[in-house]
Amino acid sequence: MTALVLDGVTKRYGATTAVDAVDLTIPDGTLVCLLGPSGCGKTTLMRMIAGLEAPSAGEVRMGSETITGIPVHKRGFGMVFQSLALFPHLSVGDNIAYPLRLRGESRGTIEARVRELLDLVQLPGVEGRAITQLSGGQRQRVAIARALAVAPRLFLLDEPLSALDAKLREAMQVELRLLQERLGITTIVVTHDQREAMTMADQVVVMRGGRVLQMDRPIEVYRRPATPFVADFLGQTNLIQARREDGGARLASGAFLPDLALPSETALLSIRPEDVILLPEGEGPIAAEVEFVRDMGSAVEIYLRAGEARIVAHREAGAAVAPTGGRVSLGIRPGAPSVFPAEAA
Repeated sequence: MTALVLDGVTKRYGATTAVDAVDLTIPDGTLVCLLGPSGCGKTTLMRMIAGLEAPSAGEVRMGSETITGIPVHKRGFGMVFQSLALFPHLSVGDNIAYPLRLRGESRGTIEARVRELLDLVQLPGVEGRAITQLSGGQRQRVAIARALAVAPRLFLLDEPLSALDAKLREAMQVELRLLQERLGITTIVVTHDQREAMTMADQVVVMRGGRVLQMDRPIEVYRRPATPFVADFLGQTNLIQARREDGGARLASGAFLPDLALPSETALLSIRPEDVILLPEGEGPIAAEVEFVRDMGSAVEIYLRAGEARIVAHREAGAAVAPTGGRVSLGIRPGAPSVFPAEAA
C-alpha cells in the first residue's frame, strides 16, 4: 500500500504564503477532496503534488519515495483540469490516444485501450467524433478517459465539474465516485462545493488561508467540526454566542438552555438546522418568530428570528410549519451543539 505523504509542504510567492506547512497522509486507494473557499491554497497544493509547482519548503512522498524534485511527466499521475484542455482539432479517440502515442505504444494496443476507456466512461463508439460535437458532460468523460490512459498511480482533478449545470454535475459526482471505486486509484479532487465533497469523498480536507483546519470522513467533519469556520463552511449551521450561567448556557438572544454545560465562561455554539426543534409557543426555551419559509421539495427551510439572532431550522417535506409571522418556541436536540471557545469566532 503506497500512501501519498505531504511533510511540511509550503509555497511562498514573495511575501505571500499560499500554502503554509501542510502535513497530510492520503491512504492508498482513497478519494480525498480538498475543500475550501477561493484563495485558500487548495489548487496550489494540488499543483505541488502534481509537480507543476515546486514547494518553497517541505517534501512530497509516495510511500518511501521522495518525489518533490521529480518532473511532472515522470511522476505517472493523471490530471484533469477545470478547462479540460482537450485538443479541439483531434477526434475523441485521438485525444485519448495522445499520451499513449507519446509513450510509443503500438497502434493495436492504442486502439484497444481507447475502446476500453470509452466503455469505462460509458461513451462507447464515439472515438471518431469531433470534440466540438460533444456535450459538456461527454467532454468531461473524455478528459477523464485521457487521464486514465496510462494507468496513473495517482489521479488529480481540479474543479473538474464546475462548468457543468447543477443536475449534470450531481450525476457526474456519482459516476466519478463509482469509477474511482472500480479502479481503486488514489484520487484527489479540488472543489469549493460542499455537496460535491460530501457525495464523493472518503476523506475531506478543509483548508483556509493556506492551512489545513481538519481532515476526516465527511460525516465526522459535518458532525464534529474542528473550528467555527469548518462548521459554517461544510453545510449550513447556526453560530450563536453563549455564556455559562447556573450550570446551563445563556444565549446572546437571552434564552436559557439549562441542559447545556459550557466548558468555559463564554463560548460559540454551532447548531445544525436539523437539530433545531420547533415547538408550539411557550413550550420551549427559545421564543422565536417565523420570518420566511422555503419549500425545497425534499425538505422545508424555516428562517426564524430569536431576539437579535437569526436561526435556520430544517423539516422533512410535508411537515406542518407555522406561517410567516407566527410565534413558536425552539429547542435544541440534546448533545447536538458543537461548542467552541468564544475567541474562535
